[in-house]
Amino acid sequence: MKLRITDPTAILVDTDVRSVRAEDASGSFGILSGHADFLTALGVSIVSWRGADGAPGYCAVRNGILTVSHGTGVAVATREGHVGDDLGTLEHDVLARYRERDEGERSERTASAKLRMQAIRHMVEALQGGGRELGL
Repeated sequence: MKLRITDPTAILVDTDVRSVRAEDASGSFGILSGHADFLTALGVSIVSWRGADGAPGYCAVRNGILTVSHGTGVAVATREGHVGDDLGTLEHDVLARYRERDEGERSERTASAKLRMQAIRHMVEALQGGGRELGL
């Protein structure tokens, strides 16, 4: 079978595989060659596979769609994916990336709040001054 995992900016995985395992809202499932056509929504989960050479592979996905076509192709389109050969390393990498993103979002929220407060202060000062600064 052919496995292809993509996010909005890149093809993360494009390889021949023996099997694929994933998890959706109903639980974990496996896919082998010849599987019936299938479509499911993925939440935050791990897609794992055995390559044609038997080597394992893993991709942590955050929301996406998994499809099986003609029993020969598995495609995953995800909002965000992180690929790894080892689950322990993958977990460490994903947690580090989430921490970085959380810190960035926290900084953006803080900057946004400061701008709002500054705008409110200017409006209050303008209103206390009789509205002259506002052209009233």
